[in-house]
Amino acid sequence: MVDRLEGADAPALSAKTAALCGARELPPPLAPAPDALTARIAMLVRAARVMLFMKGSPGEPKCGFSRKVVEALGAAGCEFGHFDILGDAAVREGLKAYSDWPTYPQLFVDGELVGGCDIVLQLAASGDLAATLAGPAAAPLPAPPLPLQARLEALVRSAPVLLFMKGSRGEPKCGFSRKVVEALAATGVPFATFDILSDEEVRAGLKTFSNWPTYPQLYVHGELLGGCDIVLEMAGSGELKAALAV
Repeated sequence: MVDRLEGADAPALSAKTAALCGARELPPPLAPAPDALTARIAMLVRAARVMLFMKGSPGEPKCGFSRKVVEALGAAGCEFGHFDILGDAAVREGLKAYSDWPTYPQLFVDGELVGGCDIVLQLAASGDLAATLAGPAAAPLPAPPLPLQARLEALVRSAPVLLFMKGSRGEPKCGFSRKVVEALAATGVPFATFDILSDEEVRAGLKTFSNWPTYPQLYVHGELLGGCDIVLEMAGSGELKAALAV
């Protein structure tokens, strides 16, 4: 290795190339077109979540304002990227127009300008800097699906009176379900329904859970009342409404 250059620094690269090639002077690099410069700056401000455009580097600030902002970010425990505007005149001038902010340093978070030295120090003094630098709160992870047993226990108690049937109240898919719906409706007691045709896991699991092999199945406050025959017998004897109102 004969030399080394870190970062995007076109003037320094030209100088090093000239020295290595023995050239007396290389032509200055072309200034980027306005659109290209804007695109480059737009990429730079998002090069890190928290991005500081400063004079010098965090280890060697080249002005007191940059040093103060670096210290404030460090005290907030924030990791941040940085760009030395002294090494790139195009960015140094272009960023002022891009951000509509005339001085340095400039602090960006998620591509948006927070402000310069005064604003950063005010945020630090008020205790708001860490919150400003923090990313958005992560969305809570969805709850893992309940095991079938727990799901059934919760399901049978999801309504005071719950009918597990084929189809829906408005469109029963079997004659037994239709008869039970009619008997329940005649009592005037509100009831909910669950279509066991829509969930194979519940349809098979509830037979074991209730120790009842057929549908429909009627639950009252989480307890099995019975199937079609029992519901119709209770309706015929006038006992169904009282059983539902327990």
